Amino acid sequence: MTSADQPHSPLGFDRTLRDALGRIARVPQLLIGCDYDGTLAPLVDDPSQAEPRPEAVAAVRALAALPQTTVAVVSGRSLRDLATLSRLPSEIHLVGSHGSEFDLGFLQSLAPELVELQSRLLTELTAIAREHEGVRVEIKPASVALHVRGVERPIGDRALDAVRCGPATWPDVQTTIGKDVIELSVVATDKGAAITTLRGRTSASAVLYLGDDVTDENAFALLHGPDVGIKIGPGETLAGHRLDEPMDAARALGFVLETRRHWLYGEHAVPIERHTMLSNGSTVALLTPDARVSWLCHPRPDSAAVFADMVGGNQAGYFSITPVRDGLPLGQRYRPGTMTVETRWPGVTVTDWLEGEVSDTGADEARAEGSTGPCSTMVRVLTGTGTVSVEFAPRPEFGQVPITLQPLEDGLLVLGSNEPITLFARGVEWEVRDDGGHDTARAVVDLAAQGGRAVIELRFGSENCATHPSDITERQARAEDPWSEWAAGLQLPATHPKDVLRSALTLRGLCHFPTGSILAAATTSLPEALGGGRNWDYRYCWLRDAAMSARALVDLGSLAEAEALLRWVDGCIERTGGHPERLHPLYTVEGLELGPEAVIDTLPGYAGSRPVRIGNAANRQIQLDVFGSITDLQAAVVARRGTVADEDWHCVEAMVTAVERRWQDPDHGIWEARLTPRHHVYSKVMCWLTVDRALQVQTLRNEAPKASWLELRDRIRADVLEHGWNEEAGAYSVAYGDPEIDASSLWVGLSGLVPDDDPRFLATVLKVEEELRSGAVVYRYRWDDGLAGSEGGFHLCTAWLVEAYVRTGRHTEAEDLFQQMLDTAGPTGLLPEQYDPVAERGLGNHPQAYSHLGVIRSAIVLGGANDDPGLAIPT
Repeated sequence: MTSADQPHSPLGFDRTLRDALGRIARVPQLLIGCDYDGTLAPLVDDPSQAEPRPEAVAAVRALAALPQTTVAVVSGRSLRDLATLSRLPSEIHLVGSHGSEFDLGFLQSLAPELVELQSRLLTELTAIAREHEGVRVEIKPASVALHVRGVERPIGDRALDAVRCGPATWPDVQTTIGKDVIELSVVATDKGAAITTLRGRTSASAVLYLGDDVTDENAFALLHGPDVGIKIGPGETLAGHRLDEPMDAARALGFVLETRRHWLYGEHAVPIERHTMLSNGSTVALLTPDARVSWLCHPRPDSAAVFADMVGGNQAGYFSITPVRDGLPLGQRYRPGTMTVETRWPGVTVTDWLEGEVSDTGADEARAEGSTGPCSTMVRVLTGTGTVSVEFAPRPEFGQVPITLQPLEDGLLVLGSNEPITLFARGVEWEVRDDGGHDTARAVVDLAAQGGRAVIELRFGSENCATHPSDITERQARAEDPWSEWAAGLQLPATHPKDVLRSALTLRGLCHFPTGSILAAATTSLPEALGGGRNWDYRYCWLRDAAMSARALVDLGSLAEAEALLRWVDGCIERTGGHPERLHPLYTVEGLELGPEAVIDTLPGYAGSRPVRIGNAANRQIQLDVFGSITDLQAAVVARRGTVADEDWHCVEAMVTAVERRWQDPDHGIWEARLTPRHHVYSKVMCWLTVDRALQVQTLRNEAPKASWLELRDRIRADVLEHGWNEEAGAYSVAYGDPEIDASSLWVGLSGLVPDDDPRFLATVLKVEEELRSGAVVYRYRWDDGLAGSEGGFHLCTAWLVEAYVRTGRHTEAEDLFQQMLDTAGPTGLLPEQYDPVAERGLGNHPQAYSHLGVIRSAIVLGGANDDPGLAIPT
């Protein structure tokens, strides 16, 4: 049964064809081929009057203007005739004479013997035409055609028979029979060969071909895999789909245009900063302001996504709950001191949380057993009196694996993924339908009829669809209590305590309790510039980012996260086999090396920002500053605790050993530029800080400082002071000998390498402010990093300038800048990596650990905590 036998949709074609067009519209490189007569233009008696439908012209012109999209019109007409009649722009490739004439310059000049053969064919067909009234002859560059359209049927049949029995039988003549035409060519070509040539030249991922003629069957015959063929009109065909007439073809092309445009550009993307994070310490999820789950990876946060709508649209998976009555939500908020999120509409509230790993005790047990943690459950509680629409579209492996949904008595079972997934929803009736190779389930829930409450649970790693034995209120309390109890134990600064608390909870939410690692961010490939290619995967544990995050929590009085991270670091050090200088900048959450960086080219990216990357090539870079971040954290922990354990000391010694061996080497720096390594000032400062903090730890061991360490610290400091200062720039610059300004050079002062009133530090603060600050943000740098495009201001760099202002006596300006930074956050207080001060929207992965540790650090220094020994900032 072809798709023509299926029920028709409002667009004029059936659901099967609609799904096929939806799939092919989302391939990375699309080739669209169309016949002209009978497809783009209606069939008419006088071929010279065959004009294309305006709707078809508009569709193919717009499609040809899209990136990664090629459109070709393949006709039996001569190329000159086709160009004259169609008047299509040069963006649309024209192929005439059934593929023997390309506007791309593929056809070679005919050999003399073929020219002579074509001349004989012309003479013979002209003679036949003279004998049959109304029959016309058309000469083309490599063929001669005889047309009988508009001729009385008996006369036309006799003329065609004369050609078939005469010149069509000559040696080296290729015959093509179409509607009311027979064409004799002196070269072997057909529309199928033309499409194959175009496919190769454009590297097409798939081909959409539409045609009405018998000659189009050669193209249909060569379609395969994801290709789609559409026959226009009646007749036997090899095409998988059929439409009635050219107007239907125009509608189909318009549908492909709309779908592909949305897929390529991601229109109506929710601003990044308006997404809210759920966490249970094992994985994370992101919600849009209307409670749509747009991001969730499982079983780990660096695993493949089950819902990736944020970077792939509907086809990449989502889970939505909205009132049937249209209307925007009244608001969204975290329940105080928790990671539970409430989204409210009139008459409806959706409360979301993740169950699973929520206690440090459980984390310790999981680490001891070498487990990656328990499976998670997303709990969605619907309360109120309204009626809601629920759509459940899981797409494991970033939508690369087809899945089916099997209805159960009280829910659905997801089939096709690597792990079992069950959706429990007692009393909810689901409608399951195929949605382009994947199943999607929809339901309408009348909350009043359900007694004012409905519970939906997405259970990972389980096929159990039985009712949970515990009351939902008790379960919510068990999920929330560990978060609120932890929050209650923090020592919050007097400055912006609510913002600091939410940032602290966010950092804890980025912790992976089963292993002790800390994510740099919850997502991959959210762009640093809309439409650009600066899209990176941050779902891993960077030694630097994690240590700085844990350090911020230590400054608030929580040591558990730091101690867990340091034991995770111990494992990474152990796996270097006694060579801590070989530590990678980042690892998976399990402490393993990353695989190669890859691209999922079937995903369009956030707001059309490609590519969507998996993995991160920075894994193989040299970044010498990581030793300083780890040692600084270790020093802060032992200072808070008051004792130095053996494993603490071993970690410190390993870091100093790494610095001894490598501090004089060039590296890729904190910003991971994919350029030749340089002697970055920040990296040298952090090597100095490694030894300085190690000496602090040694003091707490009641030991005399090692003379070799003292000498090493002084030598690195002298090197920075001599080579880091750039006379041309009038400041400490990005790297030795380079005059470009970089915000990370502020660490010459922030680290304590020079005092706050050092004239060169003061000059560097002014230079960073002058060249890198723009309104509410501070950019990392302006120098050429070898990548195309631009980026936004970097929240962490803004926090560094806030601290630099405080250290240099500019307290009011520091407060103003900090408030501006906070004002860029989303409605639930979360910050991505960057902010565009012109477009006034967030950029980069979200939420970003850097940004939130920057909030905490800024609030602490603004609150006058500079002298707190836990900060380990020497004067």
